[in-house]
Amino acid sequence: MELFLTSSQLFDVIGQAGDGREAIELATALQPDVICMDVVMPGMDGITATEQVKALMPSVEILAITSYIDLEKILAAIHAGVSGYLMKDASPADLIRAIQTVARGEIYLHPEATRKLAQHFEPDTKTSKPHQVLTQRERDVIQLVTRGLNNQDIADKLGIGLKTVKTHISNILEKLALENRVQIAIYALQNNIVSLDDL
Repeated sequence: MELFLTSSQLFDVIGQAGDGREAIELATALQPDVICMDVVMPGMDGITATEQVKALMPSVEILAITSYIDLEKILAAIHAGVSGYLMKDASPADLIRAIQTVARGEIYLHPEATRKLAQHFEPDTKTSKPHQVLTQRERDVIQLVTRGLNNQDIADKLGIGLKTVKTHISNILEKLALENRVQIAIYALQNNIVSLDDL
């Protein structure tokens, strides 16, 4: 993965860190747009480093890169402020898509990470159903967000403009009182808008 990034013409790799503390120092000095953060590193781990980087640089986007897909690490990484969660054995195409997605300020979750989150959050049968106010097109967008598609992919899939997708997502967040795409995915799975079989 490191070799691919350094040889790619799509990105400028401006620094590489060997541990969490070095990652914080380099991030502060180099001010990158996106950081690919290994979750497990010697000394300070990637989750702790992510928390500290986000405290210093709230606007930087961080993509967690990991060999681990267990729920505890996924939740910890999301809580720390990562914008994406990708497996180390991902294909070059998935790596490019993940970096480009978080660079746009969107959320990228490996499908298996979404499954783990869905299994953690039981369907919510006690609360009211605010999703009943959603239009059919908004439901279509929610399904594609939950499957991990970025805004451009959703636009292409539905045959609508990118600006229209962004408007739909803003409306969904407002109607459901949610904050981001991860919460949209969790909500969709909790409320059976999307089932695990659809992922």
